[in-house]
Amino acid sequence: MQGRARNDLARMFGEELAKAGLEADEIDTFATPRRLGLIARGLPLATAAVSEELKGPRASAPPQALEGFLRKTGLSQDQLVERDGVFFAVIDKPGQPTAAVLGAAIERIIRDFPWPKSMRWGAASASNASLRWVRPLQGIVALLGDEIVLVEVEGLASGATTVGHRFHHPGPITLGGASDYAEKLRACHVIVDADERAAIIRERARALAADAGLTLVEDEGLVAENAGLTEWPVPLLGRFDADYLDVPPEVIQLTARTNQKYFVLRDDSGALAPAFICTANIEASDGGAAIVAGNQRVLAARLSDARFFWEQDLKIPLDEQAKKLSGIVFHEKLGTVAERVGRIADLAEWLAIEAVVPGCDPDHARRAAELSKADLVTGMVGEFPELQGLIGGYLAAAQGEPKAVADAVRDHYKPVGQGDDVPTAPVTVAVALADKLDTLRAFFGAGMPPTGSKDPFALRRAALGVIQIVTGNGLRLPIAEGDLLDFFADRLKVQQREAGVRHDLIDAVFALGGEDDLVRVLARVAALQAFVEGGDGANLLAGYKRAANILKKENWDLPRVMADRGEQAIPQTGEEDPLVEVDQAPELAASIAGQASGSELPADAPGEERALIMVLDEAEPRARQAVEAEDFAAAMAALASLRGPIDAFFDKVTVNDADPAVRRRRLNILARFRNAVHGVADFSRIEG
Repeated sequence: MQGRARNDLARMFGEELAKAGLEADEIDTFATPRRLGLIARGLPLATAAVSEELKGPRASAPPQALEGFLRKTGLSQDQLVERDGVFFAVIDKPGQPTAAVLGAAIERIIRDFPWPKSMRWGAASASNASLRWVRPLQGIVALLGDEIVLVEVEGLASGATTVGHRFHHPGPITLGGASDYAEKLRACHVIVDADERAAIIRERARALAADAGLTLVEDEGLVAENAGLTEWPVPLLGRFDADYLDVPPEVIQLTARTNQKYFVLRDDSGALAPAFICTANIEASDGGAAIVAGNQRVLAARLSDARFFWEQDLKIPLDEQAKKLSGIVFHEKLGTVAERVGRIADLAEWLAIEAVVPGCDPDHARRAAELSKADLVTGMVGEFPELQGLIGGYLAAAQGEPKAVADAVRDHYKPVGQGDDVPTAPVTVAVALADKLDTLRAFFGAGMPPTGSKDPFALRRAALGVIQIVTGNGLRLPIAEGDLLDFFADRLKVQQREAGVRHDLIDAVFALGGEDDLVRVLARVAALQAFVEGGDGANLLAGYKRAANILKKENWDLPRVMADRGEQAIPQTGEEDPLVEVDQAPELAASIAGQASGSELPADAPGEERALIMVLDEAEPRARQAVEAEDFAAAMAALASLRGPIDAFFDKVTVNDADPAVRRRRLNILARFRNAVHGVADFSRIEG
């Protein structure tokens, strides 16, 4: 909240300056638990004088119009300027003292400040119109140079006096200006720079851990939180009873972090040590001994509660816990959590039986899936929802489940984000994949996909998780169809953007239709990107687009008329088309195919036309076979052989020949060229 407040203060102050025609050379902001401030350097002492011109009525307008304009401007008629028969008012506004501008600006900022949480206080709080602030506003310091800027908000007047540290220096401090603000407060045990406070906490915590022969578990979020809770941070090391280490270490860390804002430490073996670091807000006279003792008592009580939940959960087999899931509704349209677990178990077992996940034991996959959600009804997860899955894994291991099963229960939610680990253990992969696929298929099947920025069921995250698991483990399976496949295509573009993969190339592969194997998609996209970003690919793309534009202009579609030659083109105009009945005339279809393949080319056909057909005869089957073998680099190489012939064809051959038969033949050749390219990717989707 403090970081956001600093940004909001700088933004609002800058906007107020801009309204007045002022600009600062530099703006710094700062925040502590007790104060929010801004220093603007290089402000002029007055705003610039401005001249404003207002257009009035014509000189020939009725007197009433002129009188209204004079009232609006506050001028007399002899003060107006007439130009081209129109009256203008020229109003000179002298510059204002900056202090006067700032006073009103600061009041507006205070009244309009966008705290995400705020309150009213005192007698004025009886009115909804009273000031709201994050905590009761105690004082306003407003100085321009060494002069006080007059501001009054809800009876609170500005001045040059603030207070220091709540305990070390609670009395008033008189400031001489911005130049001595930070140093006077430092002398009174207040460090106004949040980054400096964070550095003190970070470095002192590391040093305390090292002195104790331990290692600090780094946590930048906790550093920032403690910096926001203190004005004079003093890290201190404390201990707790080692008997509590029989509780899962994540529980201890979460208890210390969430409830107490403590850092935890590890020993030389990497195990959690029975020690912590808290951050005091005072320089205690006893070196912090009393503070540490108090914090040790509080943490002991927290850990005692955690151990109680853990010991109670250990007494109940996960099988028994899982039975309670039948009483929990997953979603009103999708049944109970128990029904969802059943679907996940079926799918995980199928993935193992069909060897979609190689090396996965089907019995282990089903067992892990059946226990995967059992910890949702445990006392420990009730207390620490963040530990779902993790607690289930610990309980499964403690209750004698095979390691592969316990690990899968623990990790089946992974990955939960782009930076998270992707499971690789076969049983874990099967359950994690089944869990996410079931979520996606269930919600899409019920007609509840994400809309706009809203994704209440985290389906985008689930899709990214599926993509990471499938591609990270090289799994070959049809992931989806219909709208869900389109959704995966969009998520794949997001996921691959960071890897430098172009979204248009992913579109070009998915546009072929029938492609639902992510591993194959990415292999094809990788080969396509390498191809189109090289010289051959770029030139072939230009030739393709030229051919496609001609065919589009001529409305030259691709009905299927020759199975042995692929799709050959005929025009779709109807009246002018002598081959409109081609479906009823196989011999005409064969003739079209022959003209496009070279078997019926007349003797006077240009060499470039013959050359293109010859290369097509060789490249088409080679590219098709390479695609079938998933050798996409070879498929691109086959297409590359078309680059020179298609360029020469366009240079030397007139497609729209005066002879209708020649024109049809050449359009069919271009259609065949386009068709050959489409066997690898839909080049119409490629940008450039």
